[in-house]
Amino acid sequence: MTLTTSKTLILASSSPRRQELIRFLQLPFVVQASDADETTDPGLTPSQIVEELSRRKALAVLSRLKADDSMPEDGVVIGSDTIVVWHGEVLGKPQDEADAFRMLSALQGTEHEVYSGIACIELMDNAPNGEAGGMEVSVTRLPGAVYAKSADRLTGSCRMTVGHSVTKVGMKPLTDEQIRNYIRTGEPMDKAGAYGIQGLGSTLIQNIDGDYFTVVGLPMYLLSEMLGAHGIRVL
Repeated sequence: MTLTTSKTLILASSSPRRQELIRFLQLPFVVQASDADETTDPGLTPSQIVEELSRRKALAVLSRLKADDSMPEDGVVIGSDTIVVWHGEVLGKPQDEADAFRMLSALQGTEHEVYSGIACIELMDNAPNGEAGGMEVSVTRLPGAVYAKSADRLTGSCRMTVGHSVTKVGMKPLTDEQIRNYIRTGEPMDKAGAYGIQGLGSTLIQNIDGDYFTVVGLPMYLLSEMLGAHGIRVL
């Protein structure tokens, strides 16, 4: 496969954090917020949740661009999703300040896991409208990397790669007053697990085991590997 740097990346996310990270790649990109439904069936594992929601977000943007006849011929749509898991409980974005307090009270003084998924969809001939099916051909685990990459999900007209990364995070003990002070900043309200490691929430975290950018919301090492599978050279 010939690698290129000329394909356009289409980030299916309105997250400022993901937009900032994708700029690091120094590749042409545009942002298209996804309006995909983020509810999931009960019983899914954390890895299945983030991969399914990443896939769903990317497909929603792909379908919208195709309907508007505005999908770049050389475009690759990137969807991503992040969740926090504490003792088997999936923590998404808090519904309100009381929910944020509940989450942070649970997380303080303990360790939890952060899962981030990525789905990349490359337009081949004519991308399908709506949901695209596909078959998982192979699963690859790279030595030393804590992630799984499901490669080559193929449809009649687009090619999809889906993967996820996991990082273990330890939060320091916090008093109720510290938790309430943090919530008053507003930072927790749009973040999985009610904290942002790249902001003031960094003062809450005492250790991580794994990839930092997985916690931020876009595992860059995994994204670069997946883009390479789509013929895009990062380095």
